[in-house]
Amino acid sequence: MTRIALDPFVTDLDGESAALRAAGPLAEVELPGGVHVYAVTRHAEARALLTDSRVVKDINVWNAWQRGEIPMDWPLIGLANPGRSMLTVDGADHRRLRTLVAQALTVKRVERLRAGIEALTNASLEKLAALPAGQPVDLKAEFAYPLPMNVISELMGVDAADHPRLKELFEKFFSTQTPPEEVPQMMADLGTLFTKIVDSKRANPGDDLTSALIAASEDGDHLSDEEIVNTLQLIIAAGHETTISLIVNVVEALATHPEQRKKVLNGEIGWDGVIEETLRWNTPTSHVLIRFATEDIEVGDKILPKGEGLIVSFGALGRDEEQYGPTAGEFDATRTPNRHIAFGHGPHICPGAALSRLEAGIALPALYERFPELDLAVPASELRNKPIVTQNDLHELPVELGCPFGHGN
Repeated sequence: MTRIALDPFVTDLDGESAALRAAGPLAEVELPGGVHVYAVTRHAEARALLTDSRVVKDINVWNAWQRGEIPMDWPLIGLANPGRSMLTVDGADHRRLRTLVAQALTVKRVERLRAGIEALTNASLEKLAALPAGQPVDLKAEFAYPLPMNVISELMGVDAADHPRLKELFEKFFSTQTPPEEVPQMMADLGTLFTKIVDSKRANPGDDLTSALIAASEDGDHLSDEEIVNTLQLIIAAGHETTISLIVNVVEALATHPEQRKKVLNGEIGWDGVIEETLRWNTPTSHVLIRFATEDIEVGDKILPKGEGLIVSFGALGRDEEQYGPTAGEFDATRTPNRHIAFGHGPHICPGAALSRLEAGIALPALYERFPELDLAVPASELRNKPIVTQNDLHELPVELGCPFGHGN
């Protein structure tokens, strides 16, 4: 089996995903730093593995970890060994943590955020409208980033004063280019920041998810301080990064498919279809790290060996022709059915999926209602991904806003 080295600079994600699919349902890959794992690249096989009890999150199962081959200054260590949370445990332990988190992250609590999301969206749109007319705008920095960060911070009870430091630390956390000598300190600084937030909420609880996590219990069983800190970090990291990329990717998809964009703005295609197709076709999460095989597992005509690491390559399996037919590589906002698994599948499915869909479903229609002429300010070929192998994340999204609605000639 030929090993495919994932590009740490992510210069051609579509090409890399195609190469992974061509390698079959299970591909040998090399992660940045020379770490060897396997990748599942097809939809059906991914669904099966994500519900297979023989594939676990316990890093101690990993042969490379047991042999001491994974250094603590590996740039991706935070995604492989982030401490005890519902991301890193299975079975009864996972059910315990997820049940307690679910008590706090309820549908009712998420829905209560609707009015706040609408207000934050309108405030962001006012800021966009106030920018100098006729100049390109980085829509990621001015709209796609602030909205999810403000929403998740409101949900978790994080002070806006902490946003700059969080942005700085999370950029280092996800990047393949963080110098190894900076990784341990970055991880320590994240722990310190989130511990401070938890301590503050323990002393002064509020109507937020961090306070709810502290108070949550199941038959008298409370989350430990480590579990609360790690869960807070997990939810904030996943809760804003995915939604940023979703908003950015929808704008890019509509800009590069003007005929569908016209139908969306005319009401012929619904926003739900646009969002779901973007989640499939240009998924916010390119590769999810990492699970481990407790025994040899057949994957198609190949074997995932016992003790080896497995990543899920969502960028590859989102365009799997065996699942979506010969048009899998095309963007089609009318596609039905569209049973993608961009938010995962099985016990570890993303608990924040409803929130991400809610934010995108509010922000995007409002953005295009205010700026119906919105378009890219550069050719799509000039858009550049950040050096993050786990996230489909652009450096920037330069756009021309055009005339705001009601302000045309």
